[in-house]
Amino acid sequence: MRLSVVESKNAKSYYAIKSTYINGKHSSQIVEKLGTLSDLKQKLGLSDENDVTEWAKGYVAELTRKDKEGRLNVIVEYSPYKQIEKDRRFVYNGGYLFLQRIYRELKLDRVCAQIADRYKFGFDLDSIVSRLIYGRIIFPSSKLSTFKLSEKLIQPPNFKLPEIYRALDVIYRESDFLQAELYKNSVNVTDRDTGVLYYDLTNFFFEIEQADDEHELRQYGKSKENRPNPIVQLGLFMDGSGIPLAFCVERGNKSEQLTLKPLEKKSSRTSNCPSSSCARTRASPRRTTGSSTPSAKGVS
Repeated sequence: MRLSVVESKNAKSYYAIKSTYINGKHSSQIVEKLGTLSDLKQKLGLSDENDVTEWAKGYVAELTRKDKEGRLNVIVEYSPYKQIEKDRRFVYNGGYLFLQRIYRELKLDRVCAQIADRYKFGFDLDSIVSRLIYGRIIFPSSKLSTFKLSEKLIQPPNFKLPEIYRALDVIYRESDFLQAELYKNSVNVTDRDTGVLYYDLTNFFFEIEQADDEHELRQYGKSKENRPNPIVQLGLFMDGSGIPLAFCVERGNKSEQLTLKPLEKKSSRTSNCPSSSCARTRASPRRTTGSSTPSAKGVS
């Protein structure tokens, strides 16, 4: 870097200049404008021009040293009058990248590819599933809002909103396969403690007044929020570390005790844990329907 002094009709200005070599051409770049002679005299409390020049040379030398050490502060110019180009993105969301690494360590991209081979649909299931997971963790919201959030990621989605809803049917049909593969791949990422399992049942209400047909999911039952609306129940098994093992979706009017055994068998198949370990889990005598805190099912 070097000091450049530019004289005009009304002032003498000091600049820190850096030589550049871009595309085979030599040029100069202004790193920082130090100020005019009068401004620097007032700022530094100096009266002699030579003293100001000596200070400027020392300042530029310090900038050169920091630049070589990689500690030079970057000054970005801002103009309040310059307009941003229409329809051009300048801000991207990269918070999902650490989740993307976990997603791939669990080999969910390969699992989605296996499912896609069976159905031969046209949309990218891997892209949809990954964005649904990222959105649920980073910014839980509706499918529409998740789609809009995905458009702000560094890697934009290559699917359309209607394809999300189409993919939901496939995800539901392949739920058991997804859970089994997820557990199988998770043991290579972290330790899974299946010696003790935890089970709880919660429910979700729907803003409707009429329940579904007798064998459908949305039925009247005991709502955790005491609402007079049809509900659907979600049962969840967790391992000893609190990591989900298996889940099921049940009718809103089904007893909690009746949901435990089928899911217990599913978790046994999913985790391949010894039958004695899973079979000896027992329901807590305390009723937990609608509670938000899991009840421990200890191994007897």
